[in-house]
Amino acid sequence: MEILHEPKDMQQWVRAQRRTGATIGLVPTMGYFHDGHLSLMRLAQQHADIVVVSLFVNPTQFGPSEDLDRYPRDLERDMLMLRREQVTAVFVPTPELMYPPGFQTEVRVQHLTTHLCGRTRPNHFAGVATVVTKLFNIVQPDVAVFGEKDYQQITVIRRLVADLNLPVRIVGGPIVREDDGLAMSSRNANLEPLHRASALSLSSGLSLARELYRKGERDAASIAATVQRHILSFPFTAIDYVSLIDSRSLEPVQQADAHTRLALAVHIDGKVRLIDNGLLSPSPQDGNI
Repeated sequence: MEILHEPKDMQQWVRAQRRTGATIGLVPTMGYFHDGHLSLMRLAQQHADIVVVSLFVNPTQFGPSEDLDRYPRDLERDMLMLRREQVTAVFVPTPELMYPPGFQTEVRVQHLTTHLCGRTRPNHFAGVATVVTKLFNIVQPDVAVFGEKDYQQITVIRRLVADLNLPVRIVGGPIVREDDGLAMSSRNANLEPLHRASALSLSSGLSLARELYRKGERDAASIAATVQRHILSFPFTAIDYVSLIDSRSLEPVQQADAHTRLALAVHIDGKVRLIDNGLLSPSPQDGNI
């Protein structure tokens, strides 16, 4: 497995692979891998000859009061997992290499970023869009794989690719869950055992919304209010948002239908921010809840 740090070295390595006719798949990550990440790497292997994983905790997508310093990191563990997955190369730049002195360019997607996470994290998606654009320019992938747990993120990236005519195909990987239903996230490592049951309020809230929809409830405000009460019935929970949205536009809906998605963001004990989402009328690959 090739380990590359400098953007110029990554670009040179990619050019050499291109000369062999190989197609390239990219899995952008911030590390501290779990089975959800590994599923994206395996999905990328189905769509490309070689797989590059980027491992970079991107500081520009964290706000000043967010968890950049507490975001879990274990490079040695991650490298071992990458080798087991037979990843071809890993790109591990530093913030100084990605944002050298004098850096002053930003990429923004306007409307999709004003909903959901964008309401309380106003600069988050500019950081995401900028770093993803840089990664696409450095790795030049044919396909890039992102997890659908970050549903707003993958929607923003698809818009970015379409608007800027970037020659990369975006593939979404379904949410992977723990046996108890909790959506896998690197931030789960920061949960205290005492708070685990409260963290499960997201997945059980999603199950509740789906049950209401199955029984014929279509009023979005009513479904959202029931889910909010459910989440707040658990200790240590503080809601960022409970939103029923159209999966295509991310706009809030008044009446639920087959395209309606419940999107959730909840703070656990004021320290760990978790997100989850799912269609109210799920398909079989939407997880085990």
